[in-house]
Amino acid sequence: MSTQDADQSFIAEALPAFISESGEQLEAIEQLLLELEDQPENGELLGALFRCAHTVKGSAGIFGLDEVVAFTHHVETLLDRLRDGLVGFTPDMGTLLLQCNDQIRFLIRLAQSGGAVSADEAAARASLETRLQAFSGDASAASAVAGPAPEGVAGGDSAARVWTLQVGFLTDTFRNGMDPLAILNYLRGLGAITRIHCDRSSVPSLDTLDPESCHLAFGFELETTADQAAIEAAFSFVREDCTLQITPPAPPQACAPAAMVAVTAPADTASAAPATPETARAPAANAKPREGGEEQRFIRVQADRLDAVINLLGELVIAGAGASLLARQSRQGSLIEANEQINQLIEEIRNGTLQLRMVPIGETFSRFRRVVRDTAAELGKEVQLEIVGGDTELDKSVVERIADPLMHLVRNALDHGLETPEQRMAAGKPAQGRLILSACHESGSILIRITDDGRGVQRQKVLARAWERGLVEPGVVPADADILKLIFEPGFSTAEKVTNLSGRGVGMDVVRSNIEALRGTVQLTSEEGAGSTIEIRLPLTLAIIDGFLIGVGDSRFIFPLDAVVEVIESRTDHTALDASGRGVVELRGQPLPVVNLRTLYALESAEPDRVSVVVIRACGTRYGVMVDQLLGQHQTVIKPLGRMFRSLRGMSGSSILGNGDVALIFDVASLCQLAMHPPGRSAVCLSSPSATLATPPQS
Repeated sequence: MSTQDADQSFIAEALPAFISESGEQLEAIEQLLLELEDQPENGELLGALFRCAHTVKGSAGIFGLDEVVAFTHHVETLLDRLRDGLVGFTPDMGTLLLQCNDQIRFLIRLAQSGGAVSADEAAARASLETRLQAFSGDASAASAVAGPAPEGVAGGDSAARVWTLQVGFLTDTFRNGMDPLAILNYLRGLGAITRIHCDRSSVPSLDTLDPESCHLAFGFELETTADQAAIEAAFSFVREDCTLQITPPAPPQACAPAAMVAVTAPADTASAAPATPETARAPAANAKPREGGEEQRFIRVQADRLDAVINLLGELVIAGAGASLLARQSRQGSLIEANEQINQLIEEIRNGTLQLRMVPIGETFSRFRRVVRDTAAELGKEVQLEIVGGDTELDKSVVERIADPLMHLVRNALDHGLETPEQRMAAGKPAQGRLILSACHESGSILIRITDDGRGVQRQKVLARAWERGLVEPGVVPADADILKLIFEPGFSTAEKVTNLSGRGVGMDVVRSNIEALRGTVQLTSEEGAGSTIEIRLPLTLAIIDGFLIGVGDSRFIFPLDAVVEVIESRTDHTALDASGRGVVELRGQPLPVVNLRTLYALESAEPDRVSVVVIRACGTRYGVMVDQLLGQHQTVIKPLGRMFRSLRGMSGSSILGNGDVALIFDVASLCQLAMHPPGRSAVCLSSPSATLATPPQS
């Protein structure tokens, strides 16, 4: 394989890593810009912004993405002048930089797909470049583009001149992902390299040569119409890994002194991977090579591989439970003890492996800062976004699938919930509305709230639209909870006209469907004139949980262990139950709603004289479930319900026990609705289609 073919193969393999990590850098830029709008004088934010843009530009240069490099150079120039205090940050500048960030993201996606830029897209980019140069207030900015300059216009000079360059690369250049030959190829786009001389004085003997160390140093002449700023820009992303001296053509002009810069990138940095947003924000001068694993180290793993490991782990948990059952049946003490040790190790492996997929939900919440900013501006509203509990962790697979429903709910709150400043002031409210995104752990699940202090749900308007669409018989006024429930009906909308935000009746029903697919529930509460709150409850993980195994007759069921509060004993002849198995028992002087699983699910088995009542906490309240047997804690591998059982009320999944039997897993939130609401009354809590979780069974 030729060197060129090897380079192309390397680029093809490494490009996905660049695409992924550049996305992280661009996300960091967006969040930093939004923070900068609140703290325009914060020098740390400005420095972090510049480093992120510099990293994207440098990494794009390695892969030959000239359009990305050229455009990002304009952004970098403005950020550099901001950092040096030569220009001041303004809201209009923030809007422009956000648009430029979107443009960089578009160019990277275009490079990934191999598409071409249309004339309109090129004109839009040129407009952004012009505005960037105007904001920078630097007349030379237009000529400092890091990329091939149009013939006859580079640097503003029509005649080519010969520049002399001396460059020496430091030993860790290769380890830091830099390619000196790529720099030369890049310079050929500015002009012609007429003479080059390689300095071999620093190259060690062959027996002591480390192939991962760089010893390149060379001098050459470059004939180009570009100015010194454009030439220096070619080395901008490698300046910390080289010494550079540029001698201008006669007559002599002041030029930048040779730069002697220490190596800053870690020795084990992947050759194609730019720094993460966290490392990009760290001061370069403080960066040190890692020795002995003293610093945190990170490795990227494909999500599919991790999912495969977790699937195998689930099978291991099931096999371990089966082995433990056989060991207990054998009554051999040493075998039972050995199996207990194995199960403890399996549990530790399970917890550690699942932790690998847990990510803070705050990363998802932070993405909505831009959405709130742009949507509020489009609607002419003033909105303050507050994020609470951003460090709450959730399974990555759940986070990825909840992002779109959250996006719609946020936009819906901005469009329908919050009023304009004039409307708010007329109602005696502050002109600026509040939108709160919060998250917390509760009863083995995660609770997400979207709260606004807007106008609330206008029930009469909802009811009138329901009559109009035939969802409710004209003249009939349902219960308050049922009116709120209408909002989640397919095709329902109260918007007066169709806009790019609302009016087509597509949204809330899709939100409900997506949340249901995650075994979650969504609940709406609202007070007219005061605002609305939407609560979303989701399982922490979709794979394995700690369960509490119980028995009713020959049937086995599992509660999420975190939802179990306590267990009490009761006599069946002391508890009056209705036809659906609902009743009330006394718990420390307070009434506790209970539900009898035997009656609720029509299980054919004899009723014992005494039963246990498992007290469950869900939906901010407590209720009891009457069971025959308490079988203890159980590592539960969650399996989806088959199509035949998806209509089963109150269930979210199934699990295979050690003896091969199947146990159904309760959805404690929907079971709460079945336990606490009398027949014929609907609850506003909407949940999984695996149970008719919003509608109690009829007697």
